[in-house]
Amino acid sequence: MKKVLALVVVALVFGSAIVIGSYSKTKISIPATQINWNKLPSEATNLVCDASHSNVKFTVTHLGIAEAEGKFKVFDGKMSYAKEDMSDAQIEFSVDVASINTDSDMRDGHLKSDDFFNAEKFPKMTFKSSSMQLVSGKNYKLTGNLTIRDVTKPVTFDVTYGGTMPDGYGNTKSAFIASTKINRFDYNLKWNSLTEGISVVGSDVGIKCNIELKKI
Repeated sequence: MKKVLALVVVALVFGSAIVIGSYSKTKISIPATQINWNKLPSEATNLVCDASHSNVKFTVTHLGIAEAEGKFKVFDGKMSYAKEDMSDAQIEFSVDVASINTDSDMRDGHLKSDDFFNAEKFPKMTFKSSSMQLVSGKNYKLTGNLTIRDVTKPVTFDVTYGGTMPDGYGNTKSAFIASTKINRFDYNLKWNSLTEGISVVGSDVGIKCNIELKKI
């Protein structure tokens, strides 16, 4: 009987590794075994990002008259909480800078250069939460440290919780929309050019993340 149980455990662990590994092809790269929150009880709810149902987008003004937008195609994240209202949530998120996409290869190349992100030297943008405050209903203020290049600064996201639902495949999914605005010069995204006294690229960058997470 002990041998049978041991075989079952091995099969489950091996099977989980295969499933988790398959998610790396869809930009999920954090195995459940790596989630290790220190201050939450063992019954905490743990989730990982389902990148195939999520997106990370940004907007910035062009010539002071138009709004240009882009996105990052590769990202991952995790979330854990114990309280029903999620006010004790801990969240970590990372973005691969080289996955930037603005529908222009020339512009994307410029954004990856040292004028902006320097993707070769600083390949990841990261966010690690410090608090998640319930404001009202399903609205939260999510505060944490955002690191871009070699600069880390506190930032607060406005978060709307969309809800939690089964997906019909035996999984439980939760959805959130998080948005904020940062000044790119605060993070050494330093390139600036003027046309008739107007910045070609604005200083303020809007960030919007539509994130679906899978309970593990």
